[in-house]
Amino acid sequence: MSLKITIIAGATLLLAACNPTAEVKPNATKTAPAIKLYTMSCGKIDISNIAAFSNKGAFDGQSRVFSSSCYLIRHPDGDMMWDAGLPDALAQNPDGMQNGVFHVSVPKTLKSQLDEIGVAPDDIEYFAMSHSHFDHTGNANMFAGAPKWIVDANEHAWMFEEAPAAGIAQLDSFIQFKDKPAIKITSDHDVFGDGSVTIIQTPGHTPGHLALLVKLPKTGNLLLSGDLYHMPESREFRRIPVFNTSPEQTLASMDKFEALAKAENARVIIQHFQQDVDSLPAFPAYAE
Repeated sequence: MSLKITIIAGATLLLAACNPTAEVKPNATKTAPAIKLYTMSCGKIDISNIAAFSNKGAFDGQSRVFSSSCYLIRHPDGDMMWDAGLPDALAQNPDGMQNGVFHVSVPKTLKSQLDEIGVAPDDIEYFAMSHSHFDHTGNANMFAGAPKWIVDANEHAWMFEEAPAAGIAQLDSFIQFKDKPAIKITSDHDVFGDGSVTIIQTPGHTPGHLALLVKLPKTGNLLLSGDLYHMPESREFRRIPVFNTSPEQTLASMDKFEALAKAENARVIIQHFQQDVDSLPAFPAYAE
């Protein structure tokens, strides 16, 4: 045995003697899982008057164009689909559809984008929506088969009766989930058990509204807003839409969300703000 090897072996034995319970393991450095986040276009919403997006009249008479975005997270332990956008059926009408102040259109279907990367809905292990409003549930029934459904318990109780009765959820778009077993969460939920993908409870926009924290080894940490915020102004000035179910819960959720963004040094992606969506790699490229 060479002198160098003898010294190393001796040092190893000395360390073990000082801590008898310690194990000497080669390559023990923990590495982050290889995660990919695909950002998909799930429609366009042209709003002629966004007055309803502030309960204090801040947006009266203003217009905006919102994106509708969906996300596929690919993790070594499975895939998760986040949000289901506007219904693919709208793509059959190139001119879209007008509903009050909303003009909605789907230039490219969600199904065609999944096909492009060779993913079938039943290949996906988990499905979750930020909440049950129409522009997030449009293709939900597509995922009512094999994927495990993760939903806030309060949202589950609200979305099948009260929300449709109030005209703020389209039951047909998620009717196949009515009798589907669900993972009903009552606290923040670590999807894969390693802290890389965490569903964050942010009630107020709806009773069980959710946001999503995704930790990517190369891109860094991302916080997907759901509809906690619709625009940068909503975030900057803490604007609360008139149709939110609880202004008090909304403000508390904003506080929680911002504290988390700071603690995790996370980049916030406002899902309806095209510039934020465009800051992520354009499909079929992905963030990793």
